[in-house]
Amino acid sequence: MSTPTINPAMQAALNQMQDLAGQAAGAVPRAGGQNLDTTVGSGGFSEALQSSLERINQMQTDAGDKAKAFQAGEPGVSLHDTMITSQKASIAFEMGVQMRNRLVSAYKDVMNMQV
Repeated sequence: MSTPTINPAMQAALNQMQDLAGQAAGAVPRAGGQNLDTTVGSGGFSEALQSSLERINQMQTDAGDKAKAFQAGEPGVSLHDTMITSQKASIAFEMGVQMRNRLVSAYKDVMNMQV
């Protein structure tokens, strides 16, 4: 029984698919046949998202603490600093809400794709 041969066009397509699979996995083939690691940092998207949410939460907490300190009349806490901290926390929160909205929209788009 003879082994079926793969025509050159199919072999080229198969090689291209394997290269793309390697790129998706984070390894990009180089000219010498070696792989180049393209991952950025040790964390992934979920860790970056988690740290962003923690920073937003910390900014909200700091703004609340500074507002309470100003209301209590603690020395060294000015209205100017209190308002700036509050606005920074508000903008960070709005950014988080917009990020969530875009992630939900992207998720819905992916789920509605025809396969």
